[in-house]
Amino acid sequence: MKTAPTKITPLAPGEKLRLTNDGDLEVFFIGVGNASAMRHHNLNLLLIKGDQHVMVDFGRTAPEALQNTAKLRVGDIGTYLITHSHADHIGGLEMAALENRYVGQKFQGKPKLKMIVPAEYQEILWDRSLRGGLEWNEEIANDRLSFADYFDPIRPRWIKKFPREALEVIVGGIKIELFRTKHVPDNASGWEDSFTSYGLFVDDHVFISMDTRFDLDLINEYANRSSVMFHDVQFFPGAVHAPLTDLRTLPDNVKAKMHLIHYADNWESQDITGFAGWATQGVRYVFPKVVTTVAEAELELARLGVAV
Repeated sequence: MKTAPTKITPLAPGEKLRLTNDGDLEVFFIGVGNASAMRHHNLNLLLIKGDQHVMVDFGRTAPEALQNTAKLRVGDIGTYLITHSHADHIGGLEMAALENRYVGQKFQGKPKLKMIVPAEYQEILWDRSLRGGLEWNEEIANDRLSFADYFDPIRPRWIKKFPREALEVIVGGIKIELFRTKHVPDNASGWEDSFTSYGLFVDDHVFISMDTRFDLDLINEYANRSSVMFHDVQFFPGAVHAPLTDLRTLPDNVKAKMHLIHYADNWESQDITGFAGWATQGVRYVFPKVVTTVAEAELELARLGVAV
């Protein structure tokens, strides 16, 4: 697989991010900070390609972050993907759902929101997080609402012959591979006994860990397939993210293409020599179209269990 170098382009002051482009993949972080960061917004991001966009997570700072970094409003977003249920990843989703149902659809002629979501996680997300604020109908007494009243689900499909739970979906030309991560609790032995959380592998070459503890098996699975990696980090041992001391042990060629995300306010005092750098909110990471050989395409289909 061959890729052109990543283009990192800041928006001009006051410039509004376009949710369409000429077909290159864009990754735009509306936030890069951890759950308690005050100098940055929470780690939430947009994927953009052609006429399609996907908002990956929409945490407690997301409505303001979207306005501050992209000059967009909540009602501009049509498709969501949620990786897990912590507040810095879902805290703004109730607002988005309510605004779409009672403003976007009712007065602006907008369609229902779409969400890329496995059926198993949809149940967790609705019953354990969203239901409390969204179940009661704002207009009809005693009418209970469900997930389907707010979102049209897009179901990713299982990937066969893979060493961990993984799914994939293609939405408007954006190929997204979802893989399970071992995020919480901190004493879980692996992804199997961790609470449901996902990372992303986009268009077969952009790795985004989202939230995970240090997981060498996961990094080894994707390092050679990735042209760029965005990995979450923490600055102390233990807990539920990847410590910087552990990430420093990775091979030089892996660190060289790894941008660090989900970082705390004291990032400037940390030594990340050898890494690609800190991911920056409010800039466009643009990845020109991937050129794939026939042999590589056949290998990828075989990996997914598709006969060729």
